Amino acid sequence: MSNIARAFQDGKAFIPFITAGDPSVAVTEECIRAMARAGADLIEIGIPFSDPTAEGPVIMAANERALAGGVTTDDVFAMVARLREGEGGPAVRVPFVFMTYANVVFSYGVERFMERAAQAGVDGLILPDVPFEERGEFADPAQQCGLDLVSMVAPTSKDRIRTIAREASGFVYVVSSLGVTGMRSEITTDVGELVSHIREVSDVPAAIGFGISTPEQARSMAQVADGAIVGSAIMKIVAARGAQAPVEVEAYVSRMAQAVHGASDATPGV
Repeated sequence: MSNIARAFQDGKAFIPFITAGDPSVAVTEECIRAMARAGADLIEIGIPFSDPTAEGPVIMAANERALAGGVTTDDVFAMVARLREGEGGPAVRVPFVFMTYANVVFSYGVERFMERAAQAGVDGLILPDVPFEERGEFADPAQQCGLDLVSMVAPTSKDRIRTIAREASGFVYVVSSLGVTGMRSEITTDVGELVSHIREVSDVPAAIGFGISTPEQARSMAQVADGAIVGSAIMKIVAARGAQAPVEVEAYVSRMAQAVHGASDATPGV
């Protein structure tokens, strides 16, 4: 069993996302420690990219601020290694998944990227701009380094959902809404149907992301899936609070994690 699979072993998983380097690597590092203390079961770390096509305005702006601050992929690897080794604080054991784009990996060198990620202590990778049919170029080197390449399905995936789920490792990232990342007042997609298609062919956990920002939304999504993913709401806190963000991020993640963990015994739809 991979470290990512263990994140779902004891119930529903809350998965916060953070863009590395916004406003600085030091603040990101403290926010990740805060997320782990607050009950995050798995943490997505975004490696900044200049053209993050899946991201809405909040996370896109976070990418721009991080790049303007000079963060590099090597800086992110070094940050993860410090968190794992306990340099500057307790060692963080929560599984980590990188979320970035194919060009970042290509530019670094696919095999070299996977090796450095695994050495630093990363457990998986999400590449939202790589179609399932073209994932082999990344999946094989990732597997050789012990990393899960997480697959994504969306409402438009339709008949491909089962095909994608059969080959999934780590977890399946279920995109709740069409469009880019960002907070939504209401999620109208029948996410339960998407998850049911996955469960027909695979027992790999399914976690829902895109649009979730409140404990009520997170609990509702977790009732029909194995977890909930939140990014824009966290990066909005970081944008507003800057170096003081870790305290508020910890309080927010604590509320969201409690809502998701409480969904384990709840009746779906209630």
